[in-house]
Amino acid sequence: MDQQTILIVDDEAVNRSILEILFRSDYNIVQACDGREAIEKIEQTENLALILLDVVMPNLDGFGVLEYMKERDLIQKIPVILITGETIRDSEDRAYFYGIADVIHKPFYPDIVKRRAGNIIELYQNKLNMEARLKEQEEELRAQQQKMEENDEFMIDALSSVVEFRSSETGEHIRRIKYFTRILLKYLDKYFPEYGLTKTQMNQIAKASALHDIGKIGISDAILLKPDRLTPAEYEAMKKHTTIGCEILERFKEKQTDEFYQYCYEICRWHHERWDGKGYPDGLVGDEIPVSAQIVAIADVYDALISERVYKDAYGSSLAYQMIVDGECGQFAPDVLECFELAKEDFFNIVDVIKMFDYMD
Repeated sequence: MDQQTILIVDDEAVNRSILEILFRSDYNIVQACDGREAIEKIEQTENLALILLDVVMPNLDGFGVLEYMKERDLIQKIPVILITGETIRDSEDRAYFYGIADVIHKPFYPDIVKRRAGNIIELYQNKLNMEARLKEQEEELRAQQQKMEENDEFMIDALSSVVEFRSSETGEHIRRIKYFTRILLKYLDKYFPEYGLTKTQMNQIAKASALHDIGKIGISDAILLKPDRLTPAEYEAMKKHTTIGCEILERFKEKQTDEFYQYCYEICRWHHERWDGKGYPDGLVGDEIPVSAQIVAIADVYDALISERVYKDAYGSSLAYQMIVDGECGQFAPDVLECFELAKEDFFNIVDVIKMFDYMD
């Protein structure tokens, strides 16, 4: 490790010489005769372990140097011992306000200065080393967390894609639902902050949206792949995918955080509920429907409209949008519907981009 450096700042050469003699066997020594030169040395010197700073100096005094260091957050990194001939208590209070490590009055005892300086350097170095290690550990934990989240999202997408595979869909439904959900949440966060969703919660809702139809795994092929309109009995059986999905999620509950599981459950069970109570499976009304499910409800309906199914052709983006706004697909939460209207162009753009890449493939 490179030898550490001490900066001695004093307008009296004799004081600088005494201090240099004290420390030169253990440290590199840099000197400055006033505050302006001290700032130049601070900017030029690497591995600076301590500053011994006089107060009364020409051009720029010690407090000017402290102000410079405070503005650049240097005092927390480089300890400062103020060496002063003043005995005014206000000066000491002012110096400690800046965050200096210690004050030593002139005339000083060399051994005391050396001992205090050594203790302060060691203390600061231990502090900086600990902060550096904590930062490394934080970055390691963040990287591990990100990797875990990526793995979780991969497994969620893989599991939800099983439904798409069974129903002979294109494989893009889940991806679009997550995109649409994120867009709606962006507008909800901007224009309706009273919902109080954090960035983490919005990210969890978007990830949970991928599992909205997981219960269709439990629906028979005869119903799931039927190319014609379902009979009333078949429709009632199809509606059970909401509760079947919750039964599947229950088996994985212990492996997820309570909050993420809650979003998965809400979305899976209630993404077919409608604001006026005419949805299923529980006929929830208004704000009884969690906002996570309200968001995914519109995203799911819009994507179903613009997608080709075994029983229908795809609607154009504009027509699908207008059908939802006009209430042809059920009544949605007013706030979420307003977000959908604000997000109109974003929705159209995503559809166009995905179609472009599908064409290129």
